[in-house]
Amino acid sequence: MPQLKADKAKRGRTSHIGKSKSGRTGKPGTRYSVGLPAGLASEVEHYAKTADASISKAIATLVRIGLETQASRKREFFKRLRENLAQDDPQEQDRLVDEFRDLILGR
Repeated sequence: MPQLKADKAKRGRTSHIGKSKSGRTGKPGTRYSVGLPAGLASEVEHYAKTADASISKAIATLVRIGLETQASRKREFFKRLRENLAQDDPQEQDRLVDEFRDLILGR
């Protein structure tokens, strides 16, 4: 019966969910399904090949790098803002930095 073999194969594939290749069990990361434009998907595939990683790990790495870069750019922006406002009085400087933070970050 082909249907039973297919069902058995499905069960066999899912039995390792939550385990890493090293055999450790732990809480698996959250899984997402994303659609990428063809050009971006090709770049991710190329990155995965050069990094010798799976597509999933490549996407996770690229997202992490992007988030770290964004945070770094924000820190740099506020650092430069403080430097540019250095000649003003400190209370006014803090007020302007807070105002810019609210405008940029939407707080």
